[in-house]
Amino acid sequence: MINTKYNMIADKHKASKHIMRNSIIAFISGGIIGLMGEADIEIMMSMFSLSRQVASLYMVIEFIFIASLFTALGFFDKMVMFCQCGLIVPITGFAHSMTSAFMDYRKEGLVYGVGSNAFKLAGTVIVYGVLSAWLFGMVRFFIGV
Repeated sequence: MINTKYNMIADKHKASKHIMRNSIIAFISGGIIGLMGEADIEIMMSMFSLSRQVASLYMVIEFIFIASLFTALGFFDKMVMFCQCGLIVPITGFAHSMTSAFMDYRKEGLVYGVGSNAFKLAGTVIVYGVLSAWLFGMVRFFIGV
């Protein structure tokens, strides 16, 4: 009896989720990030006569640097609060997780702080990224593509 009454009160005061609004914002902000990346590639290809592959590499490096810089300056968390997964899912989210881990644990030293905690969040991304790439590669191998 007490648990059901508690659940009713908790449900009444629970913050509402705006799933549709958040999804639209994440879709648009992620699209803008993709558009900015593609524009950056096209500009580098035309200005510096780079191939698409090399320009794409430089674009990724730029985005990682910008995301790390914005994390260090404290802008990135504020942007993520608005953009949701539109900023976290691309490479910028990976750079943010690495930079924030470095910043959080730097006071504990290079070995026990940064070295042991740098890949706390990013390590799972790397492990499951490699695992899913291997699994997808095996499926493609057995299908014969």
